[in-house]
Amino acid sequence: MKTVVIISANAEWRVVKELYPNLEIQQSPFGEYADLTFDLQPLTLFHGGWGKISAAATAQYVVDHFQPELIINLGTCGGFEGRIERGTIILAEKTIVYDIIEQMSDSDEAIEHYSTKLDLSFLPRILPSPVLRGLLISADRDIVSTDIPSLIKKYNAVAADWESGAIAWVAQKNGVKCLILRGVTDLVSTEEGEAYGDYDLFSQRTKEVMRNLFEQLPKWQDAIEKVQHGYRGY
Repeated sequence: MKTVVIISANAEWRVVKELYPNLEIQQSPFGEYADLTFDLQPLTLFHGGWGKISAAATAQYVVDHFQPELIINLGTCGGFEGRIERGTIILAEKTIVYDIIEQMSDSDEAIEHYSTKLDLSFLPRILPSPVLRGLLISADRDIVSTDIPSLIKKYNAVAADWESGAIAWVAQKNGVKCLILRGVTDLVSTEEGEAYGDYDLFSQRTKEVMRNLFEQLPKWQDAIEKVQHGYRGY
């Protein structure tokens, strides 16, 4: 299956280039990209940049220029303290872009428009690595501590990022399969974020999460290929 892996944040992409120092890097209008092969299964790694604007533009560029059958987004997210553990990998079943404020009509209607329920029927019944299946919420900002109670009440959210909502939405609009796996690097409470003001901590946790995701990636590729060939019995 023709696959493109989109990596968003600069810190995440730096880890990828450290893991694979011999990548033949090429340039696009939106970021660097390179081909990589796992166990004879080729894919393209694409650095898309951070935030919804870059994520949406990158996803559409990837669809138009690479014609992937599958887009995978690997990255990090922040978790809500007390609702999820550090290091947990979230498999997004639904994404919501929550930072929309509509004062002329209905914000909920606008938020629903940019919400995406992902069709994950291409995955096997038993997943190849431990994940938490559920919701990821996205905004063009880090988690604001005082927002956490309302985000829990309204969405039952446990974690948030910057890009997954945009990538999922564009992939669905184009009819392209989309797999989003995000690891929790740090926790945010109703009072503070443990990595806020401590970029070194975020950077170190990002290395741990991205290494874990790329260690697991060949297993996901293999599992998805088996489903494509009609095998679901594992």
